[in-house]
Amino acid sequence: MPTPGNQVWRILVVDDEPAVCDALKMMFQLDGHKVQTANGSKEALSFLEKGRFDLITVDYAMAGMKGDELAAIIKKRLPHQPIIMISAYAEMLQPLPGVDFIISKPFLLKDLREAIARVLPGS
Repeated sequence: MPTPGNQVWRILVVDDEPAVCDALKMMFQLDGHKVQTANGSKEALSFLEKGRFDLITVDYAMAGMKGDELAAIIKKRLPHQPIIMISAYAEMLQPLPGVDFIISKPFLLKDLREAIARVLPGS
């Protein structure tokens, strides 16, 4: 059920660790958001060809293509697409081109809510 006053957003969660995808999906769904998970950059790009998302979260340290590379590709195709990066290396990565906000691991649900409020108008 959505939190009172909050809008329901369509969110793409990208992480090469399925357990992390599942945890983020549960956290976002607590606020009523619609969530699609992608287990890596290739799958994420495939989902972006088929649909639209209000927000994308990406992990930095993924096998194959790193999260900052994925964010750059997404921003090139969709310049106004809000992107939040979630990383254990957040302090070292700020600022990062193509990324609107960086959350440090470990994080709490309130951290995700604050990040959404910063990058999505009307949240």
